[in-house]
Amino acid sequence: MQFDQLKRREFIMLLGGVAAAWPLAVRAQQAERMRRIGVLMTRAADDPLGQARLVAFQQALQQLGWSDGRNVRIDIRWGETDAERARRYAQELIALAPDIIFGDGTGSVTALQHVTRTVSIVFTSVLDPVGGGFVDSLSRPGGNMTGFMIFEYGFSGKWLELLKQIAPRLTRAAVIRDPAISIGTAQFSAIQAVAPSLGVEVTPIGVDDNGAIERAVEAFARSANGGLIMTGGAFSAVTRDLIITLAARHKLPAVYPFHDVVTAGGLVSYGPDFVDQCRRAAGYVDRILKGAKPADLPVQAPTKYELVVNLKTAKALGLDVPATVLARADAVIE
Repeated sequence: MQFDQLKRREFIMLLGGVAAAWPLAVRAQQAERMRRIGVLMTRAADDPLGQARLVAFQQALQQLGWSDGRNVRIDIRWGETDAERARRYAQELIALAPDIIFGDGTGSVTALQHVTRTVSIVFTSVLDPVGGGFVDSLSRPGGNMTGFMIFEYGFSGKWLELLKQIAPRLTRAAVIRDPAISIGTAQFSAIQAVAPSLGVEVTPIGVDDNGAIERAVEAFARSANGGLIMTGGAFSAVTRDLIITLAARHKLPAVYPFHDVVTAGGLVSYGPDFVDQCRRAAGYVDRILKGAKPADLPVQAPTKYELVVNLKTAKALGLDVPATVLARADAVIE
């Protein structure tokens, strides 16, 4: 009799243990279920900068425990700076029913916004998230999107400071900007704010078309001690080579927002580290997959900036780049 009672007691305890363990097993199985991440890149698939950003994003995801093929599937599309292509790929990604989408670049995010207002989206490399209508505010995005913007609006004054350091005789600067977008006005205002303390007069140049830019720069270059500042905007990809050519033709020192311009022959750039932004974006993707809402995650400004100098271009302009600038540079092209 005592033996039967003992066996019955053990059986009940065993059942209790199984019952207690079952929810844990279910939760573990759910945690390991396959999630789906869509990726829409603005650049072309063979673009080295685009590849570097994607690799950084994927590596950061893996460090956070998301392994492609094990607990997550990553579907990647490349927009190639083509609005129609980006729109088509955005529709393809949404049709795959992703848990979340990572969009790199304003063009990608614009395309995604046209096809969904419900799927969570984390973006990088967006110029003006509020002005572009992607979020309600930087601190409280409010919708299905959040991420990382390219510039803090007050950052632009540093371009003029850098230009003055490299060309100390500078008294005039032409600021190439897009007046049709809010950040174009904000960037010019920030440059204007620091100009008096540096003894520099600034002149805006709009980006209506290449012919207008060329005529404006030629007129500006007729007086001495001038330089150029190319602000950030979608126009930069289209006008990059033109502005590099005009700066060289008229012997104008010029500062650019993105380092690929300096790689292509520009003098100096100072701007955000986009690869770092993609690493940080993976952190937001991780948090949203674990239950956070994009509406509650603030849009963040860059925390890392990179300075790139082209000494070959400096020599062609007859400039000696100060040792203090070279010491701060993240990359020097010789």
